[in-house]
Amino acid sequence: MAKRIIISGGGTGGHIFPAISIANALKRLDPATEILFVGAKGRMEMEKVPSAGYPIVGLDIQGFQRKSVLKNLLLPFKLFGSLLKARSVVRKFKPDAAVGVGGYASGPLLYAAGRMKVPYLIQEQNSYAGITNKRLGDKAARICVAFDGMDKFFPSEKILLTGNPIRKEAVDISGKREEALAFFGLSSTKKTILVTGGSLGAGTLNRSMLAGMYKFMAEDIQVIWQTGRFYYKMVMDEIGEGPHPNFHVTEFLNRMDLAYAAADIIVARAGAGTIAELCVVKKPVILVPSPNVAEDHQTKNAASLVKHGAAVLVTDQNAEKELADVALNVLKNEQRCAELSERIGELALPDADEVIAREVLRIATEL
Repeated sequence: MAKRIIISGGGTGGHIFPAISIANALKRLDPATEILFVGAKGRMEMEKVPSAGYPIVGLDIQGFQRKSVLKNLLLPFKLFGSLLKARSVVRKFKPDAAVGVGGYASGPLLYAAGRMKVPYLIQEQNSYAGITNKRLGDKAARICVAFDGMDKFFPSEKILLTGNPIRKEAVDISGKREEALAFFGLSSTKKTILVTGGSLGAGTLNRSMLAGMYKFMAEDIQVIWQTGRFYYKMVMDEIGEGPHPNFHVTEFLNRMDLAYAAADIIVARAGAGTIAELCVVKKPVILVPSPNVAEDHQTKNAASLVKHGAAVLVTDQNAEKELADVALNVLKNEQRCAELSERIGELALPDADEVIAREVLRIATEL
């Protein structure tokens, strides 16, 4: 008999894309599976999930606003309303299991599911568990994690090390180097750095690249530079409109597979989804964790890789002064590059989506 599964969470691409990957894996394992998403109204999941072909219900929920005391006055009312709506959604859909991937909507939905005796699975993406997941962990049927040492947050008997679901098309880089360099208009005889701060961009990475641009030029290094849409104009104003044969500057990378394939080293933030992809790509990585995230979890994500000798860490605070020099030193050290590639590859868990999906179907059947 076909199973009915609710997947809840979102807010950022780092939550939404893994959630959609799990849904796709569920449909591959059993095409008859019925899936309903629950997200937060006004957040990007309300657009991305329907585009992927799945129905979604929105809760009127928000997170704690550090910069606005006034907005926080509405939080208890929104939380109460979201709990009532989540309970109604569970009652109507009658799921066999629920999945929470993090984000505002995940808490109310999993809480309602637990109270209504629906087994649920938590997918904790980071090396430092969020407050909501920690509170819901005791009653979860299973907690799928991407990093070691998560028993300090969750009951050890419920933990399964699965890794984070990745975009399979983005990490499909085998045999694509020459195609990739031609795509970006770059030379096969020069070293290439990929810099990516995600679709929105990262101010620190962009400022650091501008600060070090002439050092890269002097060393004849090529750069694939994803600025993000918030920073593209600022970067182009700084570097000018003239020809820059060694620099491919773009607002957004539509072909991450080719960007990864072209790179000799990669500079990135330390979001859980990014790290999961980088482990599969197996290129030397310099991580500049964002300080603007809950519990500073990106720094903890990066530290877990550094502990294994699998990445180089540059702090956000020091990046403008240090990033260019660190990148050039890594790029020139072939043995260091080989070691970083090998170590990060050892951490890859490329089939996380199917492993998690099988676990979801198991708890839907057995519990």
